[in-house]
Amino acid sequence: MYATLPARIFLDHAATTPVLPEARAAMQRGFDVWANPSSPHGEGRAARALLEEARTALAGALEWRHDVIFTSGASEAVEIVAARARIPGRAHGATEHAIVPHAMGERSRVIPVGADGLIDEEVLDATLAHGPTLIAIQAVNNETGILQPLDRFAPRIREAGSLLLADCAQSASKAPLPDADFIALSAHKLGGPPGVGALLVRDLATLDPVGGQEKGYRRGTQDMPGALAFAAALAAQPYDMDRLAALRARLDDGVRSSGGVVIGETSPRLPNIGAVALPGASSASLLVQFDLAGIAVSAGSACSSGKMKQSEVLAAMGVAPDVAGGFLRISFGPATSEIEVDAFLAEWHRIADRVQRAA
Repeated sequence: MYATLPARIFLDHAATTPVLPEARAAMQRGFDVWANPSSPHGEGRAARALLEEARTALAGALEWRHDVIFTSGASEAVEIVAARARIPGRAHGATEHAIVPHAMGERSRVIPVGADGLIDEEVLDATLAHGPTLIAIQAVNNETGILQPLDRFAPRIREAGSLLLADCAQSASKAPLPDADFIALSAHKLGGPPGVGALLVRDLATLDPVGGQEKGYRRGTQDMPGALAFAAALAAQPYDMDRLAALRARLDDGVRSSGGVVIGETSPRLPNIGAVALPGASSASLLVQFDLAGIAVSAGSACSSGKMKQSEVLAAMGVAPDVAGGFLRISFGPATSEIEVDAFLAEWHRIADRVQRAA
């Protein structure tokens, strides 16, 4: 039997990925117990029990032995820590998601990266020498898939009396958690619903409380159905990373064969994200052409790609403007198939041929 192509091919799973059946079922279970988890009556206590069940299940799926604060997503988790970590300094990597520099503020020191996208460790050490600092570094870059060696950084950060905030929105369920003090998570990146996330906290004493819900660390009615769905998506563990690594290698080879560039190809990368570029093309034009061909891709973070300006991540890596101008992010989900990657490459080759003939 021959595989057939779907009407549309979705290769933008790093922006969001379909809700898993296990998460849908868990969310429905939560909807059936509709009371406010903070209410003292029997209905409220039943909802609270399910919320705590979700908290325990999420921690267990991630092998996290410390506190879990449910949030509306990774962005809110980052904002909570940036505003309320009990430490005076702030610093962040140059290729962080846009929420990080916004939340950390203008006084936050920027730690540059090399052409490989990896944190400049000499500058990191110099930053730590300035005194206790909250250091925000992504586990996996959301545009390039490049993995930062956080387990190498964490002991140095801790020994300096500083704290590590790791954005693990892209890596959770696909790679082990780093040894961080704070970890930001988002459900919709891994098969849960949008609008729910979590902040993992090693020691609540390092974070100022605000009163209200979530042990006094986040105000607002908790999304118990969303929390159940988030935990169920994590427990499902649908990602076969070896299979996705083979798909990404197929993608990279096909892109190179037509004069394309693979961004970060010599760096450690998460297998489900591929960053590619077609020199001489424009990202805006490429997005339109692929969309018309029935293929959904992106030109970077979903939070900023709609603005169609050059990627700040690629600029921080020193990628040449003519390469960065034709950048695309291709990202896989649990069910992405070889035939879908081949369909992308067939269209890529057609576009590359037109660009090269025009040049």
